[in-house]
Amino acid sequence: MNASMNPNGKYARVGDIEVPNRKWPSNKITKAPVWCSVDLRDGNQALVNPMGIDTKLAFFDLLVKLGFKEIEVGFPASSDTEYEFIRRLIEENHIPDDVTIQVLCQAREALVKKTMESLKGCKQAIFHIYNSTSPAQRKYTFNKSKEEIKQIAVDGVKCIKSCLSDEDRKRIRLEYSPESFSHTEIDYAVEVCEAVKNEWGCSADNKIIMNLPTTVECYTPNVYADAIEYFAEHISDRENIIISTHCHNDRGTGVASCELALLAGADRVEGCLFGNGERTGNLDIVNVALNMYSQGIDPQLDFHDIQSVGELYTKFTEMEINPRTPYVGELVFTAFSGSHQDAIRKGMAARTKMPKNALWDVPYILIDPHDIGRQYEGIIRINSQSGKGGAAYILEQEYGICLPKAMHPALGELIKKAADESQRELDKSEIYNLFVKHWLEAKGNLSIVDLAETHLEGKENSESTSCRAVVEWKGKRYSIGKTGNGPLDAFAGALSEIPAPKFSITAFHEHSIGTGNDTSAVAYVQITCEDGNQYWGAGKSTNVGRAGVDAVVSALNQIK
Repeated sequence: MNASMNPNGKYARVGDIEVPNRKWPSNKITKAPVWCSVDLRDGNQALVNPMGIDTKLAFFDLLVKLGFKEIEVGFPASSDTEYEFIRRLIEENHIPDDVTIQVLCQAREALVKKTMESLKGCKQAIFHIYNSTSPAQRKYTFNKSKEEIKQIAVDGVKCIKSCLSDEDRKRIRLEYSPESFSHTEIDYAVEVCEAVKNEWGCSADNKIIMNLPTTVECYTPNVYADAIEYFAEHISDRENIIISTHCHNDRGTGVASCELALLAGADRVEGCLFGNGERTGNLDIVNVALNMYSQGIDPQLDFHDIQSVGELYTKFTEMEINPRTPYVGELVFTAFSGSHQDAIRKGMAARTKMPKNALWDVPYILIDPHDIGRQYEGIIRINSQSGKGGAAYILEQEYGICLPKAMHPALGELIKKAADESQRELDKSEIYNLFVKHWLEAKGNLSIVDLAETHLEGKENSESTSCRAVVEWKGKRYSIGKTGNGPLDAFAGALSEIPAPKFSITAFHEHSIGTGNDTSAVAYVQITCEDGNQYWGAGKSTNVGRAGVDAVVSALNQIK
């Protein structure tokens, strides 16, 4: 019997806003919006252990450093801690001249006066008021009509105005949020905001912020975009209004909703670092900003050292960052799939020959990790799902071991078997140690007891090296010797004198590793036996000839 979840009429689609000839689907994001961090208010209230004043001060300094010009700092009338935090921000000169703090307050006279006191000495601020406007809030929370709810908003603005001096009006702007905008009838939301705007007044020099939150994300992103475009087309004095978004993530599409809202005409974005906030969180501002960056747009926020930002965020909030979080998560610049690893390795290798600002097109990696302080060495991770290219890339990048491409399948088989047996990811040292044990230190039927080579000067033929050796094959000792065109050829020929399988060398590669006195040669040999089977071997030595000889021994010891 198939399992199913039948809502049976319990849920219905939200939205369906009529926007004839909507424009947003054809628009493009071409510049950064005004960013407003709400980490210190909305994000802080969602923490199991809300931040103390000193932590909030440090977090504020971080937000300023990142480039935020508007920062919602709290609800000063709600507690002495919130009030004292704002006073210290002002009195200790934490607020640069180009940064505006934002405060939230319910529109009650005593609370408004307390909030105004907290802002004494502040050069500029945004006073943020809100009231819920949705049918459910009107019915369950307030038991009021549409007209009565609208009047609450208007009375709130009147209350604020009554507490402001003429000088205050020059330094304090208004932000209004019809809370639960996403559940509110769109024409009614416009009506309430229109009444608020008319009561407050607005001009080119005194723009009002209309914040339209998905307090509960119930729209699909395209419907939210329709709501933003509808609002922009129906509110009067549009040129003197800043349309702001405040997206939550209940449906997991907060970033998409924000981006489509920007296409639809939103000017401003509220959110938190890494999506902190109530329930499923607020919009992840880092995600949206770096999405813009990936499209060639300057986000006007500085995330060039994203790992440090993430570490401070975790320290301040005691919240962990999911390893799959875009851009900052531990695993976002990794690849476990073999085909992905191979493509990344080739793309990275090609970029080393390109100008630094060449168009980024490395497969599977959206942006250059170096641009945000991430490192290449973590890009490829190895487990039982990994392919042949990933382990080879790690050996090359981390240890200078450059296996020939034809040897990659043999390495991949070795690493996948080890990862499958351990049922976990292998780290780079484990991969290197497996390579060393399996090839450079390969134990088997053949070992060298003694080896001497002589270079024959003046020989007219190609046999310029004589090799004399004592070897053991399956525990029995043999003295062998041969001449050849080099140490490797001579030694391989001498092995024909023992009862080992007859073979020919069908591939040989070598390269140096290290620098100065620490330079060694690494050789790779493929042998093909008379029965057609092929085996790879590897050797490493400060003597170039001996590295090749050891590679032949390594290859023969692969025969079981």
